[in-house]
Amino acid sequence: MSFELIKKVNDAQKKSNVVDVRSGDTVRVHQKIKEGVKERIQIFEGVVIRTDRKNSHTSRITVRKIASGVGVEKGFMMHSPLVEKVEVVRRAKVRRNYLSFLRNRSGKSARLKNLNFDRESVNSVVDEAAEAEEARLKELTKADAEAKLAEKAVVEAELEAKQAEVESRHTEA
Repeated sequence: MSFELIKKVNDAQKKSNVVDVRSGDTVRVHQKIKEGVKERIQIFEGVVIRTDRKNSHTSRITVRKIASGVGVEKGFMMHSPLVEKVEVVRRAKVRRNYLSFLRNRSGKSARLKNLNFDRESVNSVVDEAAEAEEARLKELTKADAEAKLAEKAVVEAELEAKQAEVESRHTEA
């Protein structure tokens, strides 16, 4: 029973449209950054050197890039609400999941062999069930808005009637 409850909660936290990212991919991760009250999107582009727990709600990728001659690695939780979007820029042929050997290499020796792939189909993840749910929610909110407008019109009409009644009493007196 408790396992089912945990699974239900975990599935509720999962994003429905997550791109299939593999080790060796060059990705562009769009991440929300909060600075005080302001919020902005920051893009981190680099090579995925590790993927963890791909089918779990805790799936994670580690992305490495060279910034000002220094190697920078950053881990991203794929289902985090702070990760806006992950797009695959390039795909490479690798034979392992954890590319730790790239840390010791620089320049030409750090290159990976590119693979041809359909960039648009990989980056455009369409989940029909999630889109249907979103459309249903939009219809519900639209119907709610229309109901509220109708209710507001009825309340305004009643208010005008009461004001007219009060004014007629004042003119008689």
